[in-house]
Amino acid sequence: MAQLSLFLVVLLALVIPIFMARFQISNVPTAVAEIIVGIVMGSSGFNLITSTHDLTFLSNLGVILLMFLSGMEIDFDLLQRKNNPKGKSQAGKTVDPLKTAITAFIGIVVMAFVLAYILRLTGLFSEVMLAAIILMTVALGVVIATLKEKDILGRPIGQTILLTAVLGEVIPLLLLTIYASVNGGNAERLWLIILLFAAAIFLLRRFKQPYLWFAKITKATTQLDIRLAFFLIFALVTVAERVGAENILGAFLAGMVMKLLEPSEATKDKLTSIGYGFFIPIFFIMTGVRLNLRSLFAHPSSLMLLPVLVIFLFIAKAPVVLTYMRYFQKKNAFAGGFLTATTITIVLPTLQVARKLHAITSTQSDAFILAAVIVCILSPIVFNSNFVLLPEDKIKEKVAIVGANAVTVPVAHDLHANWYSVKMFTDKKNQYKTYDSRVENLTFLPNLDEETLEKDGVFDGDIVVAANRADEDNIKIARMAKEKGVDRVIARLSEVDSKTLTEFNEKGIEVFNSTNVHAALMRAMIESPTVYRIMTDTKNILYSVKVKNTHYTGRQLMDLEFIDQITVSRIKRGNAWLIPRGATVIEPGDILVFSGEFKVADRVRDLLSKE
Repeated sequence: MAQLSLFLVVLLALVIPIFMARFQISNVPTAVAEIIVGIVMGSSGFNLITSTHDLTFLSNLGVILLMFLSGMEIDFDLLQRKNNPKGKSQAGKTVDPLKTAITAFIGIVVMAFVLAYILRLTGLFSEVMLAAIILMTVALGVVIATLKEKDILGRPIGQTILLTAVLGEVIPLLLLTIYASVNGGNAERLWLIILLFAAAIFLLRRFKQPYLWFAKITKATTQLDIRLAFFLIFALVTVAERVGAENILGAFLAGMVMKLLEPSEATKDKLTSIGYGFFIPIFFIMTGVRLNLRSLFAHPSSLMLLPVLVIFLFIAKAPVVLTYMRYFQKKNAFAGGFLTATTITIVLPTLQVARKLHAITSTQSDAFILAAVIVCILSPIVFNSNFVLLPEDKIKEKVAIVGANAVTVPVAHDLHANWYSVKMFTDKKNQYKTYDSRVENLTFLPNLDEETLEKDGVFDGDIVVAANRADEDNIKIARMAKEKGVDRVIARLSEVDSKTLTEFNEKGIEVFNSTNVHAALMRAMIESPTVYRIMTDTKNILYSVKVKNTHYTGRQLMDLEFIDQITVSRIKRGNAWLIPRGATVIEPGDILVFSGEFKVADRVRDLLSKE
């Protein structure tokens, strides 16, 4: 029976995503589907799967890997003010995603404790702290997947929802550790948790430089990056248990350490494959298997708790809606609030801890799990049904061009509207008068000092082009833009000295020199007329795109369904340029240079760049 249960769980882990893809069930998270199937196959349903020693071990390892991968989901760049710039929201107001997310989450915390006290007063559930922790959690993985599907992860509303979800995973986990220490009789050892964080910092500093060396010497039979990841997991899990903290906190910190080591996309993919490919589905399926709905329905008090919990999980996130409505369109603010109500990844480990502490009965635990499952089904459906992509959400990159002249104005007009939102700035009154009627978003700058440029939003874009007539202005603007954390900075310089060029190369500032460009085009016309025609063709377009969509990685060029509609000229992998062949396998992070007809090239670029 034990071997049959293991076989059935592994079989279901394979069949469930295939079934969902076949019948196009996209609104329900796979984890929720796995829990539901586990309920059907476990003690609440056909009783075909039982909890065995092997399945318990694999399930426990699954929850550790789930927390590890959750820690790797944290985007630390968003938490830095320079990488978290203010931008215009859908309501036309200036929004700071980090400040808005913190405000929203403070509201969640207050509401969670109020609702927890109501549960205690009504006699439905007495543990206020435990209930509050569960009510304030947000399923970061579900939120990220949903935002990626909408392709708004980089927009102000997407960043705000993401940061709210990050807080909704990190803060409850820390509070759970404190709760477990106090209720487990280890309150006097609570200060030892500092040692866990110290160990995480030590491991980060110890492996920061060696990790770069590991990446160079690793090979198929050693997989040093994966071995290091598991070493971090078990090292911090061991420390966590020794200091009286929960092992899931150690696993979560291990994920954060691994993220800060800046692993390659290939490493992330391998770790995700190991976790979500095998161990984590077992954890979710076994969660459903252990859920005893018959016992739940036999206890009226626990059964009464179920609908109350579903309602409270939504009400707990009401402050998110109210906060978002100040900055975003009401319908989208409502949708964003519902999305943050998703709560499954932290709830399940939290309930595991609570059961070990005997702070919750099995039927109450089942009620919490079932409530989280119901909310996880409803929330993404409500979000997808109500969220409306506005024009500003569809723009891929914001471009700020400083300098309106005969070179920049045609470029601004020619940049593809589906990919770029262009704003132009000039400090010359005569240029402003000349081009104001011809350029849709042209702003006059009284001067080019840092305060003025920042106030008028020059540094809010993804790309800043310093293209004034005076080289000294462009050098100054380029330096300031890079200091403000702008991803790409391009400076137009008529004369380039070696000192400035070296400085710009080190800072990652790109230099546009019209003399060199004209010479390169002339040489291309003489030596490679076909290349010149591709670059100047009005019917076709030449694109370069970084491959982020894992659906297209690990596949040969000849197997891509659109390969016959485009021409791939080069592939950049790291610092090396590859000559593309039909058998060339695409890897995560590859940069493809290709050409094709406008509509086809746009579609291909969109497909390959989706995360």
